[in-house]
Amino acid sequence: MLTSSQTQIICIFICLYLYFHCLAIWNFSMELKNIKMRICKGASDRSGLVAVIFFLLGMGTLLPWNFFITAMNYFTDRLKNGTSSTQTDTYMFGNMSVLLAQLPLLLFTLLNSFLYQHIAEKIRIAGSMVFILLFFILTAILVKFKMDQDHFFSITMATIWFINMFGAVLQGSLFGLVGKLPPRFNSLFMSGQAVAGIFSGIAMLLSNIFETDSESSALGYFITPCVATLLTLCCYLVLPHLRFAQLHLENVSTKTTLKEPSANSSEIVKVKLNNFDNGLDDIGETEACKKLNEFKQDPTEEKSTVPQVFKKIWVMALCVTCVFAVTLSVFPAITVNTKPSGLFDGKDNIFVPLCSFIVFNVMDWIGRSLTSRLQWPSMKSHLFPFFVVLRVVFIPALMLCNIQPRAYLPVLFNHDMAYIIIMSLFAMTSGYFACLSMSYAPQLVRPKDAETAGALMTFFLALGLSLGAAFSFGLKRIL
Repeated sequence: MLTSSQTQIICIFICLYLYFHCLAIWNFSMELKNIKMRICKGASDRSGLVAVIFFLLGMGTLLPWNFFITAMNYFTDRLKNGTSSTQTDTYMFGNMSVLLAQLPLLLFTLLNSFLYQHIAEKIRIAGSMVFILLFFILTAILVKFKMDQDHFFSITMATIWFINMFGAVLQGSLFGLVGKLPPRFNSLFMSGQAVAGIFSGIAMLLSNIFETDSESSALGYFITPCVATLLTLCCYLVLPHLRFAQLHLENVSTKTTLKEPSANSSEIVKVKLNNFDNGLDDIGETEACKKLNEFKQDPTEEKSTVPQVFKKIWVMALCVTCVFAVTLSVFPAITVNTKPSGLFDGKDNIFVPLCSFIVFNVMDWIGRSLTSRLQWPSMKSHLFPFFVVLRVVFIPALMLCNIQPRAYLPVLFNHDMAYIIIMSLFAMTSGYFACLSMSYAPQLVRPKDAETAGALMTFFLALGLSLGAAFSFGLKRIL
């Protein structure tokens, strides 16, 4: 039976998750009401439901794993029981969990890039969500189920592998899916992923403030992703029933919309220049119309191969790899050891979740959201890769903050405010350039190749995560 404290923690996490869902729905509904969209009849997401669903799908892809790693204290405490004081990390849980998370992520995002055409989209997306849900239910049950440490470690390692395996397929498939839509939906999807990080950071902060024991916190950390995944699955199942989603996500071919052209279909594809909407001037073809017209003009042309698509998007692929390699090389492996000095003296339990995790994820979310209003530099500008590479300066800047213990490098930025400013700029540029890279890539190829481009970009995103995690080991040694 659950204790009253455990029940309260679980209720807090679930209420916060539902709050973010309601906030997202309200925010996007209010924003989209004020946008005058000049688009084809039937190609408008006037209700904003598709936008909200992709925001929630983005949140649902990363929230489970974010909550899993937030429960790190629970795993280490459980594996330390019964061991000698001199061998507190016999299982090397932190290193093994990183290894077994990155390997399937890298492997299965690559496989998904090549095999997605041979496995139905619903099987890849809905099936992945179902298995992630089942593994989190198993993890939650194990919190109350006592067993031998070796067996617990083995089951946990297998769970980490499979959660990231299905997470890789899910994320790759959804990036391919969102690549078929206008670029702003990619921004919404990635903004949802950033909000997932904010949510896990808040959960960690609340757990530290209320000084909840690791077992009770872990139960909340594992039950919340179960609710999140279930709601995300429901959102995905609603998507095919929305007209706007049908026009973009269904493969428009001669067998469906183009085989029997009619007056209705011409209304969808063409824009009558003598029509005016709410006093707008000449209504040209929007991006939605152009995409449909491209399908109509060349309906028999086959999709490009993966190498052909890569030749068109390789710059964006390398950019997204660089962005995440730089980010993961110091966050969170190194920045998590930053000690407060100034504003948060003596409040280590608040400083790390607030100034490292919440500040990073909030600014990352702002950077990603900014791309829906501003796209600079342009996708063909040489300044874009230049600014991406320039982010390397944040690595020494963060390492020169008050990170302890250290043996070689001096501390130049000792005050908490300096650390917060550097972390804010670091996170905002990470979110901004990562989101732009993922948005630009599908625009460099034909609409029918957008899904391939999205799947490929997900692999290079995972490659950046893996390289960053590997670099962090070396950076720790020179600290």
